[in-house]
Amino acid sequence: MQQQTITVENHLVNKVQQAMQQAHLTLDERCQRFNANYPDYASTTSIDELRQIDYARLDDLGHTYLDYTGGGLYGESQLQQHMHLLMKNVYGNPHSLNPTSLAATEITESARRYVLTYLNADPDEYVVIFTANASASLKLVGEAYPFDDNGQYLLTFDNHNSVNGIREFARNAGATVTYNPIHADTLRLDEVALQQNLENAISDGNNLFAYPAQSNFSGIQHDLSWIAKAQALGWDVLLDAAAFLPTNQLDLSQHQPDFVTLSFYKMFGYPTGLGALIAKRSVLEKMCRPWFAGGTISVATVQGDGHYLHDNEAGYEDGTINYLGIPAVEIGLRHMEAIDVASLHDRLMMLTDYLLNELTQLRHDNGQPLIHIYGDVTSEQRGATLALNFYDADGTVFDYRLVEALANEVNISLRTGCFCNPGAGEVAHNISATRLQECFRSTALSFEKLASQLLHNGDTDVVGAVRISLGIVSNFDDVHRFIEFAKIFLNEQSAGITL
Repeated sequence: MQQQTITVENHLVNKVQQAMQQAHLTLDERCQRFNANYPDYASTTSIDELRQIDYARLDDLGHTYLDYTGGGLYGESQLQQHMHLLMKNVYGNPHSLNPTSLAATEITESARRYVLTYLNADPDEYVVIFTANASASLKLVGEAYPFDDNGQYLLTFDNHNSVNGIREFARNAGATVTYNPIHADTLRLDEVALQQNLENAISDGNNLFAYPAQSNFSGIQHDLSWIAKAQALGWDVLLDAAAFLPTNQLDLSQHQPDFVTLSFYKMFGYPTGLGALIAKRSVLEKMCRPWFAGGTISVATVQGDGHYLHDNEAGYEDGTINYLGIPAVEIGLRHMEAIDVASLHDRLMMLTDYLLNELTQLRHDNGQPLIHIYGDVTSEQRGATLALNFYDADGTVFDYRLVEALANEVNISLRTGCFCNPGAGEVAHNISATRLQECFRSTALSFEKLASQLLHNGDTDVVGAVRISLGIVSNFDDVHRFIEFAKIFLNEQSAGITL
């Protein structure tokens, strides 16, 4: 049995390697067809030139990078500019008034201003709070928002776990927590239910509504008009923009959520370990931090047992900020502006539309589809992220870990699992609330144990998925290589294939 497994694996490895060699031979012909069907793509060739100059390592090392939702890629010029800045200047801890400290303060405030400029946010209305990442930004909101037993937290099934985690702060404070459903077929918001939930705002309470501008699971984009609708009904709105901003423009003069969370590395790759909470000054006035730290207080006393927090962003940036990394934020944002995010978005949606059309047409000899894509399969109101699974001709799913292992063999970087978004996955995989509640009565439960229980009892045939996502320098070659990779599963049987 073990020998048979190795034989099958070797067969697929050989097949995928041959497919990648063949992909190179058919690239020019397929690219010509693509350009004929998407003539506007030719207007985005400056991004191909940028890839050759600033991201040459991708092709030099033979990488097909399809995990932009997991992490963006940086251009060499970003590193050069940042290193030049650090090498030609001396910067000290900004919590002082000496020359090096003032220099660090100056470049930090320049980056802070540029974040607002990039988002077209009024500095009289919004502040930028630098954090370690989007999750740290979300935690700041959760721990300081004035939840109590006369308040509520409304969020959607489609949310990153760091948004889900805020429910623990809400529940511990006695607030009501409500999840708004999404449609199983499209993975879009149930807008009828959302309207009803929003109309249930507590008139004299604190109501917080959180949702993603773009799903990190499916790439589905949720309507930004819900921001103003919710606010008009008495809600503060938290917009998770981490998956949206890498390939879309967010104009805070048009859409004005009370909180926006983001991670800069998702946008332009470097630096990691830096995110931001963009918050309205007005909403910060009612926040209440549960602790204080160095840098956040104007004064504190031991014997007097008291402290006073700084106003606005200074009261939320715990300890010493990443003052040597923050200058790279402005460099990265200028890099994005030079690319023109609107043009990048149009380019990626042409590639995504092509992907959707090609992948949904792949069929086994008996006519059964090879790939199931979760969520809406049109390119309208979505980003360049697809969640999918491979099925054999009998309708049995291929283990997503096998898909990833084979992709690794030919330097294709994709992502598999549940993507820290359990709600969207549970709906996509049709896993019932009752069954999940039964499983979670266990005293200790890992994802692996949960998956085993659900699969063993026939609650679902799959608990994870394959995710591919395009980004800043994706090109037709990347898309073509994945399609050719997908074809190796045609007419293969999933039975008996193990890792």
